[in-house]
Amino acid sequence: MAQKEFNNHPPQPVVAIVGPTAIGKTSLSIDIAQEFNCEIIGVDSMQVYKLMDIGTAKITSEEMEGVPHHLIDILYPDEDYDAAGFVRDASVLVDEITERGRIPLMVGGTGLYLKSFKDGLFEGIQVKQEIRKQLKHRVATEGANVLHEELQLCDHVSAERVHPNDTSRIIRGLEIFQSTGVPWSTHLARQASGDATTGSRQGILIIGLTCERELLYRRINMRTNFMIDQGLEGEVRSLLEMGYKQELKSMGSIGYRHMIHYLKGDWTKSEMMELLARDTRRYAKRQYTWFKKMEGIEWFDFRDNGKVIERVRGWLNENHGTV
Repeated sequence: MAQKEFNNHPPQPVVAIVGPTAIGKTSLSIDIAQEFNCEIIGVDSMQVYKLMDIGTAKITSEEMEGVPHHLIDILYPDEDYDAAGFVRDASVLVDEITERGRIPLMVGGTGLYLKSFKDGLFEGIQVKQEIRKQLKHRVATEGANVLHEELQLCDHVSAERVHPNDTSRIIRGLEIFQSTGVPWSTHLARQASGDATTGSRQGILIIGLTCERELLYRRINMRTNFMIDQGLEGEVRSLLEMGYKQELKSMGSIGYRHMIHYLKGDWTKSEMMELLARDTRRYAKRQYTWFKKMEGIEWFDFRDNGKVIERVRGWLNENHGTV
């Protein structure tokens, strides 16, 4: 087991807003940023991609209202990004934002990214590129189910949490095991137990937003309709025409894979919209489950903007004397 390396970061105020998709994180984050002179760091595994705006519900330049945003539109859809990259980039940004006399405000729904930043990340997983290439070829020729069965044999814990059609995670599990001889689930367990090679960050206020489930589901249904009205079909057509393949991790995400099935004639438009809304609801449920397991999150109703702002103000005064 790797030795823990304590990387003692200087005390820096960091505020985070988390919660499921469609809960209203964006509008609240702008209010907080304007109130406390923040710069926003996106905590979203999909909004890092350029050209993918509608399907990721990416904030527009008008909605930013002049607040600086980071880790949005930094990669093209065929480039890889993961928790380790986020920890690296976010750590640099926190230092830079703090040096400018501003407060870093992390906003998003990718729980793994925030947890990795907060608690430290187990590194040292050196994946052999040849193995990844071979696995991608096998998925294309043999199908995801065959590789999922192999993952079940070498890492049943990961196989249980990875859907048989989730090719990117199936490949990830197999490439880690084949490269290191250690199951992916074991690496994650080491991280969860604190056996991390990147140091943890102290002094983070994490605000979680919540609401009644039925209300959240109505908001998700409204967002689905809004994405279609805004032109998700055209966005996906454009990406395909530019050569971004269906097999890419980014193109297999919620919204994009649904639209691709529609464009291929696999589903009718009504079927596509129904399945998109359903899968988004399921994703929101998984987000809740993830965040509920994280320690230290303070939960607020998404309508309680005033209470959230006062909590941030009190926390900054108590811990950093910055406002």
